[in-house]
Amino acid sequence: MAARLRAIGIVVLMLAIIGGMPSLTPRAAAESRVVTIATHDIEPFVMTHDNIKTGFTVEVLEEIAKHEGWTLNWIDVDNVSGQLKAVADNKADAAAGAVSITADRSLSFDFSQPTLNAGLQIMVPAGTTQRTSAGLVDFLKLLFSKAVLVWLSAAVILAVIPAHIVWLTERKHSDSMVSKNYFPGIFQAFAYGLGMLAAQPDEMPKHWINRIVGLLLAFVSVVFVAYYTATLTANLTVEKFNSQISSPSDLFGKKVCTVDKTTSAAFLGGEDIAFTGVPAIKECYTGLKDGRFDAVVFDAPVLAFYVAHDGAGDATLVGTVFQNTDYGIAFRNGSDLRKQADEALLKMREDGDFDMIKEKWFGSEA
Repeated sequence: MAARLRAIGIVVLMLAIIGGMPSLTPRAAAESRVVTIATHDIEPFVMTHDNIKTGFTVEVLEEIAKHEGWTLNWIDVDNVSGQLKAVADNKADAAAGAVSITADRSLSFDFSQPTLNAGLQIMVPAGTTQRTSAGLVDFLKLLFSKAVLVWLSAAVILAVIPAHIVWLTERKHSDSMVSKNYFPGIFQAFAYGLGMLAAQPDEMPKHWINRIVGLLLAFVSVVFVAYYTATLTANLTVEKFNSQISSPSDLFGKKVCTVDKTTSAAFLGGEDIAFTGVPAIKECYTGLKDGRFDAVVFDAPVLAFYVAHDGAGDATLVGTVFQNTDYGIAFRNGSDLRKQADEALLKMREDGDFDMIKEKWFGSEA
């Protein structure tokens, strides 16, 4: 009887072990599934060569797929808006690349934990950031500028009115410095007025009224010359540096390019900075190189990669990163894939795989 009970117990134990084996099977094998990712080519996140995709985001997703047992399927669209629309229309399970996490987007999509901390930056043509001293050409431009004409007109007015006072009173004096006739007497009085403005009159008037006028002109000349010099110096400096762009406040009045329906477009619109919106960032690159645009505002990592590679020598970054934002993977609201992606990203950060991928594409200081 005891032997029979032991045999029954062994059979029950074996059945329990066999029944529990499925739970010991790795989840990756048990839950293997095809996950469709909507992307668009944007260096260095997603790049396609001969139907093979590479880039920071591609490698991050491939590592997530290894952890979670996904089989990745890629669909290509034109821009971020197209990526998010593909997810919303059930044509893709997720959108990834340079997809910024924003409050508005979070209402319609579930985002993974951030895959990269980014922000916006300004790119300008190479060579426009070098400040040099003003030369002869700059001086000649200023000499015949509107500002100089305005100041010369002011000097004439300041000299003409006192000239008539001087001529009317001085011509009666026996030893007058001006002719009794209006011509050339008024010109002589006018020359005296200009001389007082320059603090170098050729001759002093004889009438006491004109001496008072002369003192007033001497005082006015000190203020006039000082303010005139300061204004011309400032105008020359502004003329030399007015093309310099180093921050968003310098973009007003400039020809700015960015990609439509992106965080950069939203920022520029919110700041009332006029800009040209294009479907793809490459159009901004071409326009900047051709001189159609003064600056490009877009995601800092994207611009930095362009400046270091295809745009080397043609463009440069200016100022600091602003409007900080995070990139993430966008899933439909309620998607179970979001939790799986977060778990994989945490494991990748713990074992160092994520940092290795990041350093490969952005360097050790990223």
